[in-house]
Amino acid sequence: MSLVLALVVGKDDGDDRSQKGQGHTSAPVTRRPSPATSSPTPSPSPSAPPAGYELHDDREGFRVAVPEGWTRATVPSEYGMAVVNFRSPDRERRLQVYEVSEANPEASFDLYLSDQTAKPRGFKELALTKLDDGDFTGSRLEYLADTIRNEPEVGTWHVYDERFVAVDGKIYALAAYGPDADGRKDELDLLTTALAWFCPPGMNCDPSGNAALD
Repeated sequence: MSLVLALVVGKDDGDDRSQKGQGHTSAPVTRRPSPATSSPTPSPSPSAPPAGYELHDDREGFRVAVPEGWTRATVPSEYGMAVVNFRSPDRERRLQVYEVSEANPEASFDLYLSDQTAKPRGFKELALTKLDDGDFTGSRLEYLADTIRNEPEVGTWHVYDERFVAVDGKIYALAAYGPDADGRKDELDLLTTALAWFCPPGMNCDPSGNAALD
């Protein structure tokens, strides 16, 4: 599980149905499309995320787009907000959101990939891409793992983990997990859709992506 800098101190508190209208935001954060993949970044309309997704205002304060019908659970963290996990009904897919303690995304991944940090069994790095572009600062790690803690056996897991500076100046991570056996585009779509609609706590993001402090 890629909870490097969130210093997780417990297990999930149990799933509860993800609901609209809870709390860290309001409209997509302004960000540039990632140049690191050949798959297109979803282009949500100004008023709604893509079909099959819903906007979720989380109790931790952020807003994000998640697939309809997914459940929510949290893990306590010693830094920032709790780690929030959204899972598919069969628990074979997960979207994870948490706050990062390092000074920047690059430092965060340097620590995660170092010998100081334990990795999932069967961890295999596929790519680490720096995504800095204009006013966007972030990096994306793609990897495989045989197992992910607290998740079912699905064969090999495929993960995209992106850490970025949000409009509030803080660093967050969004990570998408799924079975590698069915291809890798679904994890990328999950990640990029969530990122396109992410708004951090204490910010009021309008549909155009502009943000202001509440």
